[in-house]
Amino acid sequence: MSLEAVLFDKDGVLIDFQATWGRWAATLLQRLSGGDAAVYDRLADAIRFFPATGEFAADSVAIAGTPRDLAQALHGALGGAWTTADLETLLSQDAIDVDVAPPVPQSPTIEALATSGLKLGVVTNDAEDAARSQVATVGISDLFGCVVGYDSGFGAKPGPGSVLGACELLGVAPDKAAMVGDSLHDLHAARAAGTTAVGVLTGTAVRSDLAPFADVVLPDVTHVPPWVASLRLP
Repeated sequence: MSLEAVLFDKDGVLIDFQATWGRWAATLLQRLSGGDAAVYDRLADAIRFFPATGEFAADSVAIAGTPRDLAQALHGALGGAWTTADLETLLSQDAIDVDVAPPVPQSPTIEALATSGLKLGVVTNDAEDAARSQVATVGISDLFGCVVGYDSGFGAKPGPGSVLGACELLGVAPDKAAMVGDSLHDLHAARAAGTTAVGVLTGTAVRSDLAPFADVVLPDVTHVPPWVASLRLP
């Protein structure tokens, strides 16, 4: 197998999902609830967020869903105080300035892949503008040839459109690309698009969740360069 590109999901791969979005969610729900404890708890339940730990359940819509999915869940719990469209806009804009925490140091890994001649991209179910801002905060944005979000015009995962769109933008055939993700949405999208499916364990899924749908499961993104190098051995 010879790869020409590696695509990365953002949350749970390049960004520590729980550390980044747990703090954000606590502040957001406080804002939306207006300080009403009952409303706060209802909102937390709707998105499977646990205020006591500041973490999301593994089956939370926030894990792999889009801002639109999250807005729909919150809208139902708010009882019409906000429109779904207004909530979606709020979520996408508010995420631009989120305090990002990476799960592992990113720069050496991404630089090694770029130096090896691979084209790199980000494929996320977050909004494109927010994703660009967050990747820039981590300090690796210059190394990505594209950032594709759910609102970039290609659709959202687990459909193949965003992965295929990234391949198109990078100018590589899907079978020459690998998609690195922490969720089944990522792996299903990779499979549907015809790319290699790479799972990493820095999200909420465990190896037994990912392994049936992945070509390989790695501990985290720092293991991607040696895995790519192993593919090039004679």
